Amino acid sequence: MTPLSHEELLRYSRHLTLPDVGLDGQAKLKSARVLLVGAGGLGSPAALYLAAAGVGTLGLVDFDLVDRSNLQRQIIHGTAAIGTPKIESARARLHDVNPHVQLQTFGERLTSGNALEILQSFDVVVDGSDNFPTRYLVNDACVLLGKPNVYGSVFRFDGQVSVFYAKEGPCYRCLYAEPPPPDLVPSCSEGGVLGVLPGIIGSLQALEAIKQIVGFGESLIGRLVLFDGRRMQFRELTLQKDPDCPVCGSRPTVTALIDYEAFCGAGGSGLGAGAEITALELERERARRPELVLVDVREPREAEIAHIAGARLIPLRELPGRLAELSGHGDIVTLCHHGPRSLKARDILTGAGFANVRSLAGGIDAWSREVDSEVPRY
Repeated sequence: MTPLSHEELLRYSRHLTLPDVGLDGQAKLKSARVLLVGAGGLGSPAALYLAAAGVGTLGLVDFDLVDRSNLQRQIIHGTAAIGTPKIESARARLHDVNPHVQLQTFGERLTSGNALEILQSFDVVVDGSDNFPTRYLVNDACVLLGKPNVYGSVFRFDGQVSVFYAKEGPCYRCLYAEPPPPDLVPSCSEGGVLGVLPGIIGSLQALEAIKQIVGFGESLIGRLVLFDGRRMQFRELTLQKDPDCPVCGSRPTVTALIDYEAFCGAGGSGLGAGAEITALELERERARRPELVLVDVREPREAEIAHIAGARLIPLRELPGRLAELSGHGDIVTLCHHGPRSLKARDILTGAGFANVRSLAGGIDAWSREVDSEVPRY
């Protein structure tokens, strides 16, 4: 292992005096290579603490740009970084936190085509992704490569954290064999997330990664920690390896990476021509066709933040019971925040016999960006 310099000895002195870390443990951290999938809510605190702890090489995978709505929880980024690639913003911040850490950045989406190549040179993978296709992709790649996968997820006030390591315990598929239907999974932009929550869960992920590297304490392999921020309550579930798991079981059927978008039902909407309408097209149609009915299927709390004048608010959960309020022969456009819920609303309406229903592509966010900047974005 690479010896520590005099400056590093001083920097990590509070680690060196810990019996479970010491000089050997710190040298292990310096030699370690950790990959963070996502430089967002979970990746921000995890990356900051892993860099500060002295992990020798940190890899960052992210293809997104910093948006103003990220700053409430993605603490690695600042206001000056808005509009820039997240990996570049994260690189600058992490270099300032600890210039001894080597940074490898991958400014691309993690896919079945590149995952094995990217993950193979790292010792531990920290999954900070926020969608099911990437979680299953990371899990399967880690199982195939024999890597520990430090998992975390957050939603509203709740979080989860575990370590999936097929060599020693269950994998993610042993817990969640099948992904939930995509229309039942609201994103953070739709459901919200308390800004401090990713800091708690991401920090726990960093702790678990450090424990994997140094080898002290009791790992979360085989355990799932559930955190309830409203009650300030931690609960723990014991996880068992599934002998019939298609990836890590005794007779695996998944022996190569698959199409995870298709597996999770998120690969494509399967929409026919005319199923969606763009914001600019809607603006033109509303100008010449005042009878066009705009149905906003967001929640009332969202409509208080921003709304399109003249839209009728019928939350998606109430839509099946309020169909009588709409004319089956009218021309209807459904809208939500970014589009997924309005597509579901369109399915409900067309399934009920409504003939002319389209969904606003990109939702009210696209309307604000492309048509009316006075409508607030959130």
